[in-house]
Amino acid sequence: MALTLIQWGLISAIILLAFYRLRHSLIRGPLHNIAGPPSASLFTGNLKQIFDSNGWAFHRSLLEQYGSVARVSDFLGVPRLFVSDPLALYHIVIKDQPIYDELQQFYRITYLLFGEGLIAAEGEEHRKQRKMLNPVFSAKHLREMVPIFLDVTYELRTVISNKIKSGVDEIDMLDWVTRTALELIGRAGLGHSFDIMQEDSIDEYGSSVKSLFPILSDFAVLAGTIPYLMKIGSPSFRRFAVEVSPSRGIQQIKEKVDVMEKTSKRIYQQKLAALHQGDEVLAKQIGGGKDIMSLLLKENLMASEEDRLSVSQVLGQMSTLIFAAMDTTSSALSRVLYLLATNPQAQNKLRKEVREVHALGEFSYDTLDKLPYLEAICRETLRLHPPVPMLQRRSTQDSVLPLSMPVRGCDGSAITEIPVPKGTYLTVSISSLNQNKALWGDDAYEWKPERWLKPLPAAITDSKIPGVYSNIMTFWGGPRGCIGFKFSLLEMKVVLAVLIESFRFELTQDIAWDMGIIAVPRPASAPADNKSPFLPMKVSLAEDEDKCMA
Repeated sequence: MALTLIQWGLISAIILLAFYRLRHSLIRGPLHNIAGPPSASLFTGNLKQIFDSNGWAFHRSLLEQYGSVARVSDFLGVPRLFVSDPLALYHIVIKDQPIYDELQQFYRITYLLFGEGLIAAEGEEHRKQRKMLNPVFSAKHLREMVPIFLDVTYELRTVISNKIKSGVDEIDMLDWVTRTALELIGRAGLGHSFDIMQEDSIDEYGSSVKSLFPILSDFAVLAGTIPYLMKIGSPSFRRFAVEVSPSRGIQQIKEKVDVMEKTSKRIYQQKLAALHQGDEVLAKQIGGGKDIMSLLLKENLMASEEDRLSVSQVLGQMSTLIFAAMDTTSSALSRVLYLLATNPQAQNKLRKEVREVHALGEFSYDTLDKLPYLEAICRETLRLHPPVPMLQRRSTQDSVLPLSMPVRGCDGSAITEIPVPKGTYLTVSISSLNQNKALWGDDAYEWKPERWLKPLPAAITDSKIPGVYSNIMTFWGGPRGCIGFKFSLLEMKVVLAVLIESFRFELTQDIAWDMGIIAVPRPASAPADNKSPFLPMKVSLAEDEDKCMA
């Protein structure tokens, strides 16, 4: 009976959604004069092109042919805006942020997977959680996390050194930087080790986190139905329906989420008990009481009743931290290693800079801040290759979106503002804004770290791009900007400094990058399915090679 109700609920939701969109596609709306590509399909419009694993060229063509705003076709021909205009983004991200909200399915899915954490929170609840979390990510606390980052990264260095000494010809660096990113957020974020820095070793929580996202990708097409399905019956009924579902994928998701919830509760209880026993006991735990969760619990206990987070909200931050930090950081680190392998002169220059600074003493927050070329490499990689190439938004009311870079309408007129009807979907292209030649110059498509060693073009500084970091949108901006972007940047700098100082990286075969939700590498000869990311590299001891070259 439960299965029948769920099936009918799913079918009904799809039919209602189809009728709603078909009605809109038959009405000539205010977006009809915005230029864009022809629809590729009666049913899916341009969606397959936008979300294709190899969609890089299509995204770039939209920017080059239509400018900073284009109209693309959504499901059943409903118009969708593809946006990268700086002023439009200022309104979407900051000025009119409540009007251009996250998709409802995003809120519902993240709630189901990770609980009542920051990314699942809306409105006032989001502001309350962010206010509590902001102090935890301060420069003062990040400074104290560097020793934790170094411990994990030195373990990675040992693993790679042992592989080289044992004669391993090729190392999957994506696997190892993903392990490292997970362990870094484990120790520095949760005060918990995933025991992942050895071959074939990982605990139950770490295994669940790593395997969850590939399983979720199989259900991406059903994401839009989640808000409707959550209205069917009570929570206990929906839980029962999931438990009796014959779908192996659904059962795997349930098992992973249950493990994450169980482990989060255990870590929470351990942290709380240590906190009540005093700083001496807390200092003996993983993270030494300097981890994000220990700091958050301290802040929360001292907060007023009005500002204090509930237990379920604190628990929700744990899995949220992993979700937000692991794959994005590993994607960025993999991309830097790939680019350094294809630009050996840049790799040598960075190694020289790192060794000169390290010779003066152990890496610290301050010394890492005095590596201008490392900083330039991180900025340029995050500009040209954001781990998350695009984000989705939906207007909650009729509005007007002004443009700083007018586009040419279908009738030839210059369009400086766009009336956006309630319910309009917008794809915000982070990549397009970060690569726009009108802003960054004719070399915008090229990887040039040196551009950050001199003043940026006036077109960039005058455009007032609303990103939280370095005139780019990679970490988003406004009240829903990435709260942990400084944490992520510090991770990248520590890992890259240690690895590049010790090793030389080379490619062993051609590599392609799949777009997906998060960009991932694979051998160019492998299928573009986002399910088998892999970055094979030849890694050698830089010291040995330097002696040979001397």
